[in-house]
Amino acid sequence: MPGYYGERDSYRDRNNRDHSRQNNGGRSGKFDDPGAGLKRPDWNSTSLIPFQKCFYREHPNVGARSAQEVERFRYDHSMKLKGREIPNPIISFADVDLHPHILSVFQQNGWSQPTPIQAQGWPMALSGRDVVGIARTGSGKTASFLVPAIVHIMAQPPLQRGDGPICLVLVPTRELAQQVIQVAKDFCSGGFLRTACLYGGASKGLQLRELDYSPQICVATPGRLIDILKMRKITLRRCTYLVLDEADRMLDMGFKPQIAKIIEQIRPDRQTLMWSATWPREVQEMAHEFLSDYIQVTIGSTELQANPNIRQVVEVCRQEDKEHRLLMVLRSIGRERSIVFTETKKRADLIANLLRRNGFAATAIHGDKAQADRDHALNAFKNGRVLTLVATDVASRGLDIDDINFVINLDFPSQTEDYVHRIGRTARSNKTGTSHTFFTMKNSKAAPELVKILQTAGQEVPPQLQSLAQSSGGGRRDGRGGKRPYESRGYSGSRGYAGAPSSSRSRWDSNEPSAKRSTHSRDYGATNASSASASQYNSSYNSSQYNTRSHSTHPAAPSAPASGSAANQFPSHWANYAPQYYQH
Repeated sequence: MPGYYGERDSYRDRNNRDHSRQNNGGRSGKFDDPGAGLKRPDWNSTSLIPFQKCFYREHPNVGARSAQEVERFRYDHSMKLKGREIPNPIISFADVDLHPHILSVFQQNGWSQPTPIQAQGWPMALSGRDVVGIARTGSGKTASFLVPAIVHIMAQPPLQRGDGPICLVLVPTRELAQQVIQVAKDFCSGGFLRTACLYGGASKGLQLRELDYSPQICVATPGRLIDILKMRKITLRRCTYLVLDEADRMLDMGFKPQIAKIIEQIRPDRQTLMWSATWPREVQEMAHEFLSDYIQVTIGSTELQANPNIRQVVEVCRQEDKEHRLLMVLRSIGRERSIVFTETKKRADLIANLLRRNGFAATAIHGDKAQADRDHALNAFKNGRVLTLVATDVASRGLDIDDINFVINLDFPSQTEDYVHRIGRTARSNKTGTSHTFFTMKNSKAAPELVKILQTAGQEVPPQLQSLAQSSGGGRRDGRGGKRPYESRGYSGSRGYAGAPSSSRSRWDSNEPSAKRSTHSRDYGATNASSASASQYNSSYNSSQYNTRSHSTHPAAPSAPASGSAANQFPSHWANYAPQYYQH
């Protein structure tokens, strides 16, 4: 089953989230023991090559700063620390002794100073200690562990042919694997160091050839790495620097058994670093299990929190109005790069087709796409040939593309945690961005948590959303989303999503012939909002509220439908809400 480990979409991993955490994956059949056949080394009787892991020497500039200056720096960047003998943060690249090649990469990328997580994380990692880093997406976490990894690698004895990597980075998805390996290649360019990237859904042959060159850095998803370990095409006995990236995501996807099997293959005196966007109890337990005497840095809150640089717009609307509203929002955006998130893979393809038929340069990416097709779509988006990327949650983390100005949640995710990670695709590296979320009655149980996220980030809460939150009265208190409106087990033909009443499905989930679906996409007259709300739509979006560039080649969005349609049975005040506050 290509791509099984780590490359699943929302309805194949999200709905078993709690079960997977409580039961170490909870899978059956051949996945009961994902590491079956892997023999655990007897480390007590194994002769290990000595290695060095403490490289940090405090720069005189750092030592000269008073305790008050250090405390002020940490306070200004919302740093919280835990553990003993934590080194002071650096403030500039000159405060740490790095190889000239690494400094040249900083210069080429226009990085003038370390981000807060790098400022504190580099001294911690270079000191050789086990480290836990908690920071939001887009904060520079990847360089936080790769730069110390390179310093670590260069101090070790050279690899011989057949030796495994010195640095292993475990990630949950192939998208994140590709992102991390690209950053690693930037630092290792010009033959400085060798890299390999192992993930499902791609040719094993090409990946095995990368291993033939004895790479010092290996980035891998757990499932593909276990496959190659079973083939005895890689050994981890030289691995002394282990990184668990997006640890919370890996637990959510049920990867703890795979991670445990992999760690058994790595010498126990290794240095281990764990990075996560959140710090729930399950991640804390994993840190205690796999790390030793670790020190921890947290940037911001450990609770679920959105990037404050993102302007969050929530539009309460009816399910049947969403496609029409999407077209209007995209037209207002103009030629800005945007990501549209959908609930399912089928819907992602349908929405991408709808956008193309209406003149938008759009493409879709999801877990059922062949790897070559996904790479082609991402490259087209990165290069500007496509301005709108339609995606499922497979891309909600690990998709690191500069200058994504807008994120649109066409379908609200089943967990508010995923909402935060979706909108985190914009406003990367201290830039600003905008998210637009369509919220319907189907999502009402998530309203309390969404209101909390908006309020924490200082965002405006629409009165309709506030009313839903008050009437719902639900939601979990740990910031990880309320109970799902229904338990889905994926698409089930004419029954739609198992467990969901057919009336709650979008028309895009039907089994109608494609010609009939095309009719829906072109004619909104029978299904969308009333004529009373049409003037509201037009007045809200005619003034280029989103568009920072006045020119737009997109065609006009479909006109609003006439009144008297069946859709008007929905509460009328919902159709009259259209955000008015998008001013750049």
